[in-house]
Amino acid sequence: MNEIGAEVDGDIPEDQLNRAIEELRGALHEEDKRPQEKAKPERPASNAAVIMNIPVEVQTVLGSADMQVSELMALQKGSTVALNRRIGEPVDVVVNGRRIARGEITVLENDPSRFGIKLTEIITAAKPA
Repeated sequence: MNEIGAEVDGDIPEDQLNRAIEELRGALHEEDKRPQEKAKPERPASNAAVIMNIPVEVQTVLGSADMQVSELMALQKGSTVALNRRIGEPVDVVVNGRRIARGEITVLENDPSRFGIKLTEIITAAKPA
């Protein structure tokens, strides 16, 4: 038996076998020093499918108004708040707080009691609304 407890074939000189064992130990020691590559977790077949199912909040901003607190406190049922946009001007479409498009208000064909937005411009570099 050699120094690691394995039986040795009589054809190989023991000193050569011991050198080979030491080289192997050195190689294994060097292998241990290398940073181990962590196994990457398996990814779903399609990340796009996961992303497409994330809910987002879509808002249409018809306009805004600046007013003093006293004017705000004076509002009551039936009061009118004048917005900073005029009839026919485009409205902003905002997703999760970022303006992504502009459009015009339209009445839905299949339900005239509701309205929607017909997109007229897609904003490529989304900017905060």
